[in-house]
Amino acid sequence: MQIRFQHSPKETGEMNTDELRNAFLVNELMQDDLINLTYSHYDRVIVGGAKPVNQKLFLETDAELRAEYFLQRREIGIINVGGKGKIIVDDKAYELNKLDCLYIGKGTRKVFFESDDAAKPAVFYLLSSPAHVTCPTTLYTKEQAMPAIIGSIETSNERTIYKYIHADGIQSCQLVMGLTILNKGSVWNTMPAHTHTRRMEAYFYFDVHADHRVFHFMGQPQQTRHILMANHEAVISPPWSIHSGCGTSNYAFIWGMSGENYTYTDMDAVAIKDLR
Repeated sequence: MQIRFQHSPKETGEMNTDELRNAFLVNELMQDDLINLTYSHYDRVIVGGAKPVNQKLFLETDAELRAEYFLQRREIGIINVGGKGKIIVDDKAYELNKLDCLYIGKGTRKVFFESDDAAKPAVFYLLSSPAHVTCPTTLYTKEQAMPAIIGSIETSNERTIYKYIHADGIQSCQLVMGLTILNKGSVWNTMPAHTHTRRMEAYFYFDVHADHRVFHFMGQPQQTRHILMANHEAVISPPWSIHSGCGTSNYAFIWGMSGENYTYTDMDAVAIKDLR
């Protein structure tokens, strides 16, 4: 498990391209028959990926957690962005198709990942945060996530939003999680931009064609920076930072948040004309 420490707005504003990528980009998440984890000191979330191909994968604890098992003091949200697979939670199996989400609450001792077909493996994106209460393990299909179409072709941001873990959906301690799919002809996400200093956020980009990229914008509203993102890469967004993106083609991404405020709509909007 990699460890990423916090960076101040002033420090971030002075970073070059490589320094920005080393601080905030999480790449090589999805590797065959491995679970990869990155621990961020922004609200102590863990960003991860599990891609079981030829074997079942077990979510082990890490020495850095000082925990008997991974979810001893944590909760986790998992979304499948690949082929059909299953997650075994304390001996109960949950089947996940592409875009299905499983929430697992604090106190769960055993979590395993499997794929139904090695030729079309499941690809599980993981986001975990500390928890002080236990909420029940819950599976949501993409249809249960109340998909909503927002934006427009005129502003190049017509998109479908799926909300899974939030106040009116899957219940959690502090984790909020969902995904967005850009329609064909649309490339912008989360514009106008916003911040929410009460919680951090992480973006995971998927269904990005190998020949295309997403320009992920971050930083303070008056001093923006960008990180170029490829398929199956994640980016850590500090609470003081905007988080938006524009792709060279349409794409999809998973958003997840953790911190002080559990309210999905809690944000401080920034007008496009005020960005720098």
